[in-house]
Amino acid sequence: METRSRRRKLAAVQAPAPAAAEAPKPKSALEDQDPSLAGADGGAGDSISQLPDGVLGDIISLLPTKEGARTQILASRWRHQWRSAPLNLDHLWLCRERNNLDAVVSRILAAHRGPGRRFSVPVYHLVGDRAATADAWLRSPALDDLQELDLCSFSGRLPFPPLSPQPPPAAAFRFSETLRVATIGECHLPDTTAQLLHFPKLKKLELEGVHISESSLHTIIAACPALECLLVQSSFGFYCLRINSISLRSIGGRFDKLIIENAPCLERLLQLGSRHWHPHISVVSAPKLETLGCLSSNYRDILAFDLTVIQGSRVNSLTTVVRTVKILAVDMDALSMDVVIDLMRCFPCLEKFYIESVGPGKTSSCRYKHKNLTSSLDIRLKTIVCRYYRGIKSHVDFATFFILNAGALELMTLHVNQEHYNEEFFGRQRKMLQLDSRASRGAQFHFAPNDPHRYDIDFCLHDLDLADPFERKDPGEFHALL
Repeated sequence: METRSRRRKLAAVQAPAPAAAEAPKPKSALEDQDPSLAGADGGAGDSISQLPDGVLGDIISLLPTKEGARTQILASRWRHQWRSAPLNLDHLWLCRERNNLDAVVSRILAAHRGPGRRFSVPVYHLVGDRAATADAWLRSPALDDLQELDLCSFSGRLPFPPLSPQPPPAAAFRFSETLRVATIGECHLPDTTAQLLHFPKLKKLELEGVHISESSLHTIIAACPALECLLVQSSFGFYCLRINSISLRSIGGRFDKLIIENAPCLERLLQLGSRHWHPHISVVSAPKLETLGCLSSNYRDILAFDLTVIQGSRVNSLTTVVRTVKILAVDMDALSMDVVIDLMRCFPCLEKFYIESVGPGKTSSCRYKHKNLTSSLDIRLKTIVCRYYRGIKSHVDFATFFILNAGALELMTLHVNQEHYNEEFFGRQRKMLQLDSRASRGAQFHFAPNDPHRYDIDFCLHDLDLADPFERKDPGEFHALL
């Protein structure tokens, strides 16, 4: 008995103590407010839902319109976020039919408390028999403090605009004190309207298909003291645009005549011409200009930098070289080494060179001209992109010239049509391009397929502030020559 009792006591001493009840984890403040944030194991829910309301609102406002509204079904924490987040209302994400668009836009504006971040709708949809509806939209509290207004031009999803452009609704200009980005398309901006406009915070402006006088165009630019990006597409009613701006960093568009008189911050001049558009562009003072194109040097284009003139397919009166330009894009119908060499002399500090050539090549008037350039021409190019490369003699001469002479070259990409994108073509080019004798031992050489749907270099407003607006993501498929 005594032995049995002693054994029991000994076992009780050796046995582990009963586990203490685990103290419940304290709830976070978010979980206390919204139990749906707790995970199945009682821990915190998804990390995105734990972000502050202001951050969630910014995320929602950057989503396409439908996706932003659908965040309400994610969890109870998200349920009311969309209604108070800055509204992003873009007609392209809503519906295809005009009548449905009216109903959907009206319903969204009625449900949203504001403020507004972006409002996008075709401008011609706001005039005529829709004027009263449009006026109600633009005066809605949901658009208060609007930052981006996109009264865009024709959209394939909606009926064609009227033949005669109409002025935009007056209510569209109630946001002038808060707008930072504005696109105006397919309308008439009369002088009386332009004289009254003032956009103190506007940084980006696009005019597309706008009828505007020369004096009104200059008035609007002067009324935007913070303007950094200006894009003018297919607009009419003026012949010459003169730029005197201390804030502009990028200008794009197609002009009959563009004169940069004083632009101390200007860095980019874009989409200046094409094989079918021959503008006159003069730059008097732009000390920070680094990106230029797309030039069409086969026609009667004139590009003047003080006394530097590129005219036709040759560089004439080359008394001043342009040392600030580092990125250049050129569109040639017929690739000519004479023109290329003249461009290298005119822009001696180029680092990136984009060139397109869809026509037949040209034989150099000075066959051995390039052989004596290495001592007089300091080629600093790091990137060369040639589109529509066909392996014909002028194209091979172009590529070989830089392969043999560009000592700083890092990457050459040759875009070819699909019929040339094969091993047989690549093998012939390896022999013709003399890659083993390249001046830059670390350079890479790639073939990439051309984009069959890409005809011209076109830009949208938001491309204008990119460090390199001509840089396109190459197709995932490419073939390395080395």
